[in-house]
Amino acid sequence: MSAPDLELKKAFGELQMKMVESKQKIKLNDMQVESLKRSIAHSMLTDQEIATLPQGTKVYESAGRMFLLSDIAEVRTGLENKQTVCKDKIKVLETSKEYLERSVKESENNLRELISQKKSSN
Repeated sequence: MSAPDLELKKAFGELQMKMVESKQKIKLNDMQVESLKRSIAHSMLTDQEIATLPQGTKVYESAGRMFLLSDIAEVRTGLENKQTVCKDKIKVLETSKEYLERSVKESENNLRELISQKKSSN
């Protein structure tokens, strides 16, 4: 094999490894986003159900393996905070996903340029 062929083969191998790694990270991001969306939906449903209870009703809030007796206002505030945190995490994950996708496209373009340079030099 000639030197340009080895260089192309090496570049293809690196691109393939990078693409597999990036696609795995993208899948992981998607799974995390879906999990966070389910958590937001669960919080919203819980908040809707609690809102229908009469004011002053005591409710139980999960804290690990136990339940704490608290009032409706505290629980609703906690649910709103949880939704805000989840939405912020989703934004971060989506930004990360966009970066990974741009990185893959950039690598593909670099490889195309390398191939076109090799063809033009021959």
